[in-house]
Amino acid sequence: MIKKNLIEQKINPDTLNGQTLAYLGDAVYEIAIREHLIKCQIVKPQVLQRQATYYVSAKAQAALITKLQNDNLLTQAEIATFKRGRNAKAHTKAKNTSLATYQLSTGFEAVWGYLKLLDKNERIHELTKWCIETVENGGIDNYEFE
Repeated sequence: MIKKNLIEQKINPDTLNGQTLAYLGDAVYEIAIREHLIKCQIVKPQVLQRQATYYVSAKAQAALITKLQNDNLLTQAEIATFKRGRNAKAHTKAKNTSLATYQLSTGFEAVWGYLKLLDKNERIHELTKWCIETVENGGIDNYEFE
């Protein structure tokens, strides 16, 4: 049953747990990737789905967040948010991947959710563009995650 009379309020993302931030961040990042692929003239749903996994799979996100950290591209607040997401107690089972990879991926998504709640759309665009370019240039090929 849906709650009635919901009223949106400005929320401080620092008060939310990592899983909640990741819930939003998953959608934010997924939409950006889908838009990118469609703008690249990929329009068949089965091809879109297959191509999207190179960017949005838990393994890809784990590799991207690891590289973002290794290249010192995250702010201190983003790193803290990543750690909150990574360390959050998962209420779902990781599919086709190790728990460690799933946790890194959750931390990745938490950063996007955090930035979205702060209305930092330019930063989301900047990080997403970096992720797209990194994936497309083979920048995460050397990262091995289960």
